[in-house]
Amino acid sequence: MRVALVGTGAFGIKHLDALKNISDAEVTCVVSRELENVKDVAEKYNVPHYTTDFDEMLAMDDVDAVILCTPTQMHAEQTLQCLKAGKHVQVEIPLADAWKDAEEVLEVQKASGLVAMVGHTRRYNPSHQWVKKRIDAGELNIQQMDVQTYFFRRKNINALGQPRTWTDHLLWHHAAHTVDLFQYQTGSKVVKANAIQGPIHPELGIAMDMSIQLKAENGAICTLSLSFNNDGPLGTFFRYICDNGTYIARYDDLVNGKEEAIDVTNVDVSMNGIELQDREFIAAIKEGREARSSVANVIDCYKVLADLEKQLA
Repeated sequence: MRVALVGTGAFGIKHLDALKNISDAEVTCVVSRELENVKDVAEKYNVPHYTTDFDEMLAMDDVDAVILCTPTQMHAEQTLQCLKAGKHVQVEIPLADAWKDAEEVLEVQKASGLVAMVGHTRRYNPSHQWVKKRIDAGELNIQQMDVQTYFFRRKNINALGQPRTWTDHLLWHHAAHTVDLFQYQTGSKVVKANAIQGPIHPELGIAMDMSIQLKAENGAICTLSLSFNNDGPLGTFFRYICDNGTYIARYDDLVNGKEEAIDVTNVDVSMNGIELQDREFIAAIKEGREARSSVANVIDCYKVLADLEKQLA
């Protein structure tokens, strides 16, 4: 499968590292807005073609699929362009930052018959897969998820500490991980959702703190705290409070409620959630099936986010 990678920031590099481990995938093109940067990345990863022109990449015959690691505000439009050009597409989270755009992507994907997948990595992390497998086996049920998404980001920088040309968002980006995971793990749609946010940052124009409550149709609840003001460990930490144990997931690692490590090394073929995500993308294309985090499978998340946005407004 010949893949183009668009966006060579922190997450784009994670995908390039992951794709090196997938024998069925070959990166044939990288795209970025800065010529010098994309040239350096292409040389480092032995990619034969690089460009700053998105349309040039879409016209290439040796690109079957595209992975988008571009700014949030470009996700929906670029996903639509890929589908209309006949390319399978994986777009990093979030699918869109408006409900109408998410709906349009779903409509176009259905008409195209192509694989369109969203980078909801939590569905693939071995830690969360371990919990999901036990739920599916009837061994436990989630009563509450308590989630903290914390960063110290009072300036517009990315995960590598580099300046960003776009603004991140607690609701449409970071909350999307948890809203989707909560519905996925419980197998139940959110029927009630509440949100409050702190002051809007005078320069960034976004809320730096947010609190979200969710209730699923099956009765499970979720409490999500998000902040760009937390001076401490960065990332998202998930506490699963279940009827048969408590589990804490930190990306690909898992411990129980007493902080005792749980072995998740045999959950899947890799311990790297991004690699597992990319493996699913390639496999879905080759097998002609829907991906685990297809647009259709994650669309309910974006309806919840849109409803929460209305509350906050």
